[in-house]
Amino acid sequence: MRRLLLDLTPLKVSVPYRRLWIGISLSGIGTHLTTVAVGLQVYDLTGSTFNVGLVGLFALVPLMALGLYGGAIVDAYDRRRVVIVSSLGLLLVACGFAVQAWLGLGQVWLLYALVAVQNGFFAVNSPARTAIIPRLLPGTLLPAANALGSMSMSLGLTVGPLLAGLLIDTVGYGWTYSIEAVLLTVALTTLAALPPMPPHGRVRRAGLSSVLEGLSYLRSRPNVRMTFIVDLCAMVLAMPRVLFPAVAASVLGGGSTTVGILVAGMAVGAFLAGLFSGPLGHVRRQGFAVVVAIIAWALSVVAFGVVLVLVPRPDDGTVHWALWPAVVCMVLAGAADTVSAVFRMTILQAATPDELRGRLQGVFIVVVAGGPRLGDLVLGSLAELSGEAWAAIIGGLVCVVVVTSLAVTQRRFVRYDARHPEP
Repeated sequence: MRRLLLDLTPLKVSVPYRRLWIGISLSGIGTHLTTVAVGLQVYDLTGSTFNVGLVGLFALVPLMALGLYGGAIVDAYDRRRVVIVSSLGLLLVACGFAVQAWLGLGQVWLLYALVAVQNGFFAVNSPARTAIIPRLLPGTLLPAANALGSMSMSLGLTVGPLLAGLLIDTVGYGWTYSIEAVLLTVALTTLAALPPMPPHGRVRRAGLSSVLEGLSYLRSRPNVRMTFIVDLCAMVLAMPRVLFPAVAASVLGGGSTTVGILVAGMAVGAFLAGLFSGPLGHVRRQGFAVVVAIIAWALSVVAFGVVLVLVPRPDDGTVHWALWPAVVCMVLAGAADTVSAVFRMTILQAATPDELRGRLQGVFIVVVAGGPRLGDLVLGSLAELSGEAWAAIIGGLVCVVVVTSLAVTQRRFVRYDARHPEP
């Protein structure tokens, strides 16, 4: 059992990594708390779901626009300084959210502006934090560190929204945003204790030429490039979350409660995969593991669609018992996605030279931010033509076919050996 459980060795052997992990965990809780709070506040002010949807647009645009440039900044300056400055920016934005709530300004445009600035700082902060990890730990501990990172993300996705709902109902938006500011302040103190991390190798000034150099490296390194391609396949072809509202309304019943349960199912799967991630550190053929994990993700989505096909549509709006098999499918999908993410991140960190890690992490941010949004568009459009159940089945099967074809044609990625990381 001890070998199956999450490997805590990175937290034990490296005090700086432990500080970084604590900071990331606290800021993750605060970020997801604010995400939920902003959506609720916009709805309270406007009563419009469309206006709530615009929050995602104002978050996505700076992430996509600044992700690549943020990575160039990470490679050009001391990473500790970049993390501290960008974390300070996130803290100031959190204070801005709190001030507008306490003053009762009630301006939706101000919330949109704060969301955009927040995600602009995040586009720099996230690549910096991730690029720091290989400086603090040996390569053999990177899978365990990334599993810990996955647990931290699951913690934020679970605790943040729950805390937001509880606080808004009891003490209001002012205290909710203020608590996020407190969390980010504590996180900033842990990050400030990190050692200096000046750039290694040839330093390029942050700018267009630096970004292009990172993209050129990616084009010439098939193993690193494949970590992005297969993830895009999974997110664009088989991301089922856009189907949840319609499924809850017309198939499983239960409305928004069912949507929340399905989303929570994916988070529970991610948490369980992290909790029992001990064996992942012993996997050497990490490229093959990524392919298997993504196929497992796609087949879980297919199974979700099959459950929906077999369910008679409820007439009275009650929750159908088939919700629970559907949740099991989402738990399996969340677990598979976490395993894939652990190994993709490990390959990216181990096979990329230190002087380029920031820029490649910037590409990672763009892929992670943009892939699921494109997936919403693809499966949402497919659902209009074939229905939600068949959209999940078709999207999952196409993902299996595409990823399997990539595995057959990109044998070098499938044979990737963690003992001899090759980009």
